[in-house]
Amino acid sequence: MGAAVRLDNVTFGYRRHPAVHHISGTFEPGSLTAIAGPNGAGKSTLLKGIAGEMRPLSGEIALSGTTRRDIAYLPQIGEIERGFPISVLDMVAMGGWREAGLFGRIGPDVLKRAEAAIASVGLSGFESRPVGTLSGGQVQRALFARVLVQDARLILLDEPFAAIDSRTTADLFAVLARWQGEGRTVIAVLHDHDAVREHFPSTLLLARECIAWGPTGEALRPEHLLTARRMCEAFHDDAPVCHADEGHA
Repeated sequence: MGAAVRLDNVTFGYRRHPAVHHISGTFEPGSLTAIAGPNGAGKSTLLKGIAGEMRPLSGEIALSGTTRRDIAYLPQIGEIERGFPISVLDMVAMGGWREAGLFGRIGPDVLKRAEAAIASVGLSGFESRPVGTLSGGQVQRALFARVLVQDARLILLDEPFAAIDSRTTADLFAVLARWQGEGRTVIAVLHDHDAVREHFPSTLLLARECIAWGPTGEALRPEHLLTARRMCEAFHDDAPVCHADEGHA
């Protein structure tokens, strides 16, 4: 089921100023990897780049076993529009958009999967509730259910456990374990190092560049965390402009 993601000297930035630069390495098929680092380390930027939300200023990203069209990408909950008038069932069923017909109609098979996904994340009975009436934890459960319906080989999660209660966090970590057991490739941005150590076998530690990438116990060694913190503290907005390669302008 898993997909591989290879980063080849990749740099992403805003207004041609690098936010994360010269990253090389591979997320192996079926791996469960956390992207960790201090505030301002470029974690979300890198995830958006892998998702195809941003184009690299230089370098390349190569996917195998999937296409960008089929990636399941869950941004931070603050970026989700919760005021849109849609029910929980309809939002979760949107995970089956690839199977929609010519007129974008969701078929009975997708609706059945959506109902099962809603039940699996603990939202049974909420199918008809407007999304705008849900708590933050309930919205996150619904978003995980939508990813379940999408059935993607590569799943990208940006701070999926931020600002939600402990019970919801535990339930959603169980969903992550299910995805790993199915051989899917999961990459998640997290700030909680204790949660990373407990649930993620592999970690990429960022501080706008790669500080460490490998087994979590090694990547999150105290000296690596200290280096990451000092590098982010030393960063300033007057960093030089990154000149993109001609093929990536």
